Amino acid sequence: MRAGVSTKSSSQFPKPRIDVRALLGLYDPPDTTDWGPIRAAQLHAGRQLALFLLAANLVGAALIVMLFDGIAPRPLLIGWGIGTGIVGIAVAIRRLATRHRDATTATLHDVRDTVIEGVGLACVWSVPPIALGSHASAGTAMALWILLSVMMTASAVSMAALPMATLSFLGILGTAITAMLIRFGSPLLAAATALFVVLLMIGCLQRARSLVVIRAGEIGLAERDETVSLLLREFEEEDGDWLWETDSARRIVRASPRFARSFNLDPVKINDMPLVQVLAGAHWEKSEFTPGLRVLADKLKQREAFRDLLLPVQIGAEQRWFALTASPRHDDRGAFIGFRGVGSDVTAQRESADQINRMARFDTLTGLPNRLFLNEQLAHAMADAEKWGTRCAFMMIDLDRFKAVNDSLGHPVGDRLLGRVSARLQQLITDNEIIGRLGGDEFAVVVRDASDSERLDQLAKAIIDTLSRPYDLDEHTLFIGASIGIAIGPRDGRTAENLIRSADLALYRSKDGGGGAFNTYEPQLHVKAEERRVLEMALRQALEKGELHLEYQPVVAAGTGGLTGFEALLRWTHPELGVVSPAKFVPLAEDARLIVPMGEWVLRSACAEAAQWPHPIRVAVNVSPEQLHNPAFVSVVASALANSGLPAERLELEVTEGVFMREGTGAVQVLERILDLGVRLSLDDFGTGYSSLGYLARTRFSTIKVDRSFVQGASKGQPEPIAIIRAVVALAQSLGMATTAEGVETEQEHAMIQELGCTKVQGYYFGRPLPVAEARALAGRKWGESSAAA
Repeated sequence: MRAGVSTKSSSQFPKPRIDVRALLGLYDPPDTTDWGPIRAAQLHAGRQLALFLLAANLVGAALIVMLFDGIAPRPLLIGWGIGTGIVGIAVAIRRLATRHRDATTATLHDVRDTVIEGVGLACVWSVPPIALGSHASAGTAMALWILLSVMMTASAVSMAALPMATLSFLGILGTAITAMLIRFGSPLLAAATALFVVLLMIGCLQRARSLVVIRAGEIGLAERDETVSLLLREFEEEDGDWLWETDSARRIVRASPRFARSFNLDPVKINDMPLVQVLAGAHWEKSEFTPGLRVLADKLKQREAFRDLLLPVQIGAEQRWFALTASPRHDDRGAFIGFRGVGSDVTAQRESADQINRMARFDTLTGLPNRLFLNEQLAHAMADAEKWGTRCAFMMIDLDRFKAVNDSLGHPVGDRLLGRVSARLQQLITDNEIIGRLGGDEFAVVVRDASDSERLDQLAKAIIDTLSRPYDLDEHTLFIGASIGIAIGPRDGRTAENLIRSADLALYRSKDGGGGAFNTYEPQLHVKAEERRVLEMALRQALEKGELHLEYQPVVAAGTGGLTGFEALLRWTHPELGVVSPAKFVPLAEDARLIVPMGEWVLRSACAEAAQWPHPIRVAVNVSPEQLHNPAFVSVVASALANSGLPAERLELEVTEGVFMREGTGAVQVLERILDLGVRLSLDDFGTGYSSLGYLARTRFSTIKVDRSFVQGASKGQPEPIAIIRAVVALAQSLGMATTAEGVETEQEHAMIQELGCTKVQGYYFGRPLPVAEARALAGRKWGESSAAA
């Protein structure tokens, strides 16, 4: 920070206004004066005369003891003398305390505490006129009056810097002496004493005020000296700083060589040139002034001080940035004589600040604006829309299947793919739109003017079509897509935050529909989001409250119809929401990271139930990829088998292809260790993923499950599903695996599945999911007819 240069001498510093209450230490005035150093000076002055005050107390006490010796009881005299000495020493110790010795500041409390010293001294010195005066003759009383008057004078001198303590001492002791004199029948002398005490108090206040004024002046001079020293030191250390000075007509006078060199001007010729002309350079003749230069001209005209005023200056073909600080100058009569200030070349700092600002608002990977910049632009767009009665829009873009690319090919390939995506997006926008990256695989578009809804739809379709085209990257041909959520402002949100929230809800709807589409926000989306939030809160407590249970769907041999096992299916019945569909709560459990504890409960419950079925009926349990990505899941399986007593070969874990999409997580190793336990593996929903064939050869699956969508398509005579089922059956037979067809609901579908070669069947034709008791009864009745063929 650079301070303005002032030409005022120390005599021109305004004297501080001294408030009596502040002087006494009763409160801190709400002005610009810093009373901390002043109060420290008061304490320091009291410390300097602490020993003098102690000596005065001890000598005065000795004289009074001598004066009343033989007149007053000696024990009373000795006790009082010792008490006075103790109080005097205590006061001296307090004033000489280390905490005040080198202190540069003190609080109101520190000064206010000194009143204890004044009151303490006054109390012990009030004893002679009150208690001893009754034993004295007129002559002794007069001598006592003289001694106490001297004591008051000495104390006023030594404690004047601390007026509150001094006034307390003088007031209490003066009252005691006046009372003594009135008792002796000397009202005139009592009045003189009271007047004497008042004069001492006035003198004490004046001396304290003088101390404050002197100390305030010293502080002001010290601050000015420090500022000047700092400024001069900066000049010596920094080559880019220079002094400048103008006269009352705002012309440069006594230009320093460094100042002239900064503008590539001659030090002699630059004198008498208007400062604004020098700073404007070639733009002076054209009267083209920057906003900063106009502010400077106004400050100079109004004769106002300014600090760190940033100005762009053209020096030849190069633009530089200068920071100017200055204060007006006045002569001894107070007349304005110009400005004096300091200038700095801050070009490097400005460029650094610009770079930092860019880094804070632009994405380093793609070069697109980031979330912060987009939020700022959206706020501007909404303000304009509100002002002019138009509409703006916010489009949130999420890439489809990008996570699969990142997990299978690695983050470096994913980063380069994001670069390609950003390049394609930039080709689609006009001056009316701002494209940016929110983070991860999310992008966004701020549409300043969204009055043309057809243009908005066309842009969304163009983004989806463009991003869905294949990408050739590192000898890979990659296919991704995009889902978009659109919110219109201010209709769908009065603030940028609300509009983004609305676009996010619309995006969630697009993703929920399978992706590759765009949706515009509708009010009912908020209702669905609230329902989802309520559902998630209830799901978090469902396991603890015992609301979850299992049902078991039979799996039969395709040829004989004999029971081979059951698939355990998780069900949730909420006391208020009723039966909640697994299609709703299972994805929610995965998103909320509840699937792991719920999956463990399902596994243990299913094993415990299957252990009660006749041999060799099996139980199949679905396993989430999140469970398999945790190496501790092997121990969970082993523990469930051990605790239930179920043989390992009667447990079959069903996994989906999604578990293989995240390389490097150890899922394959977990599966191998589970197989080593003797547990069977089934590949569920085969054909709906992207990378199953490679893992079929490396993982020992016992069963491949054909997804119900292929079964339904084949039942309608569609050639593609039929071909896929035939291929899956042939592949399973070649690898020694069984095939289970899901979703068989009619006799016709059963016959078709048999003809296509599937070995096991599952569906409503053979039985719906059964409660525990019914499944147990069915297993006991059919076990003899069941077939354990794999």
